[in-house]
Amino acid sequence: MKLKIDYGRLGDLQLRILKALWARGAASVAEVRAALGSRRPLAYTTIATMLRKMEARGLVKHREEGRTFIYRAALGAEEVNRGAARRFVERLFEGSVAGAVSHLLQTCDASLEELEELERAIAEAKRRAK
Repeated sequence: MKLKIDYGRLGDLQLRILKALWARGAASVAEVRAALGSRRPLAYTTIATMLRKMEARGLVKHREEGRTFIYRAALGAEEVNRGAARRFVERLFEGSVAGAVSHLLQTCDASLEELEELERAIAEAKRRAK
């Protein structure tokens, strides 16, 4: 049975853990904890508990090396980004990509380079739509 993942329900810590695993490929709890860094490091047990919960949701998988669990992301960054973006557009803009992009352009300062990148992306999307 394949789990249905609600990308919009990824918490900040879960996303930080996934990013650490994507960057490393695979890591122990201690390595994930070190990769997260912070002025106030999280407890080892907090990271271990979060990884177990993430595994139950199908976000990560583990293998055992002796007594150590080595975790890896079960999903790629692109899959998570695509799912989160889709959920964002559906929830906040009733599925309107144009509404979402317009809102972002009105509320965020985009550089000239970013606007040119958007123009290229729109041109490519138009080619695919034909």
